[in-house]
Amino acid sequence: MMKRNSLKRILLLSAGGLFLICLISIYLGRNALLRSIVNKRTARLEATNGLHIHYDKLEMHGLNEVILQRLSMVPNQRDTLLTLQSVNIKLNFWKLLTRRIEVNHVTVDGLTLALVKHDSIANYDFLFKKDEQDRTQETSSRTSYAEKVNKVLDLCYGLLPENGRLEHIRITERKDSNFVAIHIPSLLVKENRFRSAVDIQEDTLSQHWIMTGELRQHASTLKANLYAADSRKITLPYITRRFGAKVTFDTLSYSLTKEVLSGNRICLTGKARINGLDVFHKALSPEAIYLDRGQLNYRVNLSEQAIEIDSATTVLFNKLQFQPYLRAEKNAGKWHLTASIDKPWFPADDLFSSLPKGLFSNLEGIKTSGSLAYHLFLDVDFARLDSLKLESELKEKEFKITAYGKTSLAKMNGEFMYTAYENGMPVRSFPIGPSWEHFTPLDSISPILRMSVLQSEDGAFFYHRGFLPDALREALIYDLQVKRFARGGSTITMQLVKNVFLNRSKNFARKLEEALIVWLIETERLTSKDRMYEVYLNIAEWGPLVYGIQEASTYYFNKRPSQLSTEESIFLASIIPKPKHYRRSFAEGGQLKENMEGYYKLLAGRLAKKGLISDVEADSIRPDIQITGDARNSLAGPKPESNSPVSKEE
Repeated sequence: MMKRNSLKRILLLSAGGLFLICLISIYLGRNALLRSIVNKRTARLEATNGLHIHYDKLEMHGLNEVILQRLSMVPNQRDTLLTLQSVNIKLNFWKLLTRRIEVNHVTVDGLTLALVKHDSIANYDFLFKKDEQDRTQETSSRTSYAEKVNKVLDLCYGLLPENGRLEHIRITERKDSNFVAIHIPSLLVKENRFRSAVDIQEDTLSQHWIMTGELRQHASTLKANLYAADSRKITLPYITRRFGAKVTFDTLSYSLTKEVLSGNRICLTGKARINGLDVFHKALSPEAIYLDRGQLNYRVNLSEQAIEIDSATTVLFNKLQFQPYLRAEKNAGKWHLTASIDKPWFPADDLFSSLPKGLFSNLEGIKTSGSLAYHLFLDVDFARLDSLKLESELKEKEFKITAYGKTSLAKMNGEFMYTAYENGMPVRSFPIGPSWEHFTPLDSISPILRMSVLQSEDGAFFYHRGFLPDALREALIYDLQVKRFARGGSTITMQLVKNVFLNRSKNFARKLEEALIVWLIETERLTSKDRMYEVYLNIAEWGPLVYGIQEASTYYFNKRPSQLSTEESIFLASIIPKPKHYRRSFAEGGQLKENMEGYYKLLAGRLAKKGLISDVEADSIRPDIQITGDARNSLAGPKPESNSPVSKEE
């Protein structure tokens, strides 16, 4: 028995000794092991991406401290991408045992990242190339958005230290003769808090920023603040050159916290706040947009195939606050988007006094009373665009305009000056009223012409309140199908507002301002429907530089508007959608083309239903007119290719 126990002790001691010898061997050989692992990884990177990676020193001190000196990364036949003088990293030893990286302390000196592009050749091209393995994995497996974001955030939180010092960090981007340089002289991280000066040089513009914040790895929380070191605003670099935009602001603060939920889901919560924001881009507005203060308290949920902005998210800009909801889900490669906003009753002036300056120039300074409520619902399944649902309604209660701002929205009630534009440039200005010799009152225009144009452009004009939801829905479906703004679903009121109140540049701000002005005019009945239609017929373009029904009647038929026949009225109605291309409707010899017959039958049938002509007359209507005005001279030349007369130009 004693011999057996002695044998066990000997075996245990031998095993323990062997284990200790292995640990000692690993410890003594840790530097060789580390370099072996790193060299294998760098060799694969070099072979795959065409790089040359070199370092002078790589070793471990103790079990959790890594020292790297004089690292360089140079793409083949390209400018040097990265250089590093030295880095000292202290890792969490216990996290390493679980194969997770968590940096406890880091000291970095002399890190330079240089992004260089000459013509179409860049030293960072390899970052955007996918190897065959990546493509195979991408097509053979579904990527979980929650998993992808979780990995990125875990890596960021793990690599960003709660204590450390980064010295002489420089990031440059150069394209031909343009460049941006970001220099961080010293960034100190102490007990989760960091602070640093940031020097920016972009071409001839120099800026000095201050960056402060807080990082807590175990709570998965990051907070950051950015502001200028002097009294000037911060100007975001690179934006102007890359996107043609200019973005400036006074201060920016941001926070992010990650929470892991059940079912492989994660939740991101936080706050973004910006003060004194100025944004300029011609696609948004011809003038700079100013936002005094804006804040976003967000909650974003991510699952395997969906990203959701929770309705607990709150958006605040100036005085206006609302809670949007957005869900984007991808199935079989197609996105399904759902969005909604439900803003219960709130003071109307909170909306109009919060409109960013420069975005709605005609509404600047407007004062209102009463209450508003807004509802929006949008559902777009890109696999079935015809199923698109769109609901948008701005309701009012005891609403009144107490003072107009920059522009009187009731100006159409009296005589006013109208300016016609061609390619964004003014070409003619004339008064809309009795002082213009070509002005024609509504009752002096042929009833058949009035109804023909109405049925062609907006048959429900005298009954709706400025918008046709079904037309907007159909226009949005078509725009998504062709992937551009091709249709606008415009009513006559919308066309009037666009031409009378707004500049002719096509941008997002113009569409929003157009919608608000239309709502105000129609809701408050600022101008009667009869007067709006009268203005419309007197400013409509009926051909190249031909404006108003009086000029059109003379140009095509040498008649007054009250003398037009049914056939002539239908023809003039067909011109409005594409006034500059009226010649496409004619064949050689000056006769209307046969493909106009369907349009004539359609309009004639509608005129008969309205009681303006009999059914017998409608059956006899044919595209048979005689051009007797000056337009006949332009029909003598070669004709452009045919185009549908009922398609609408924006």
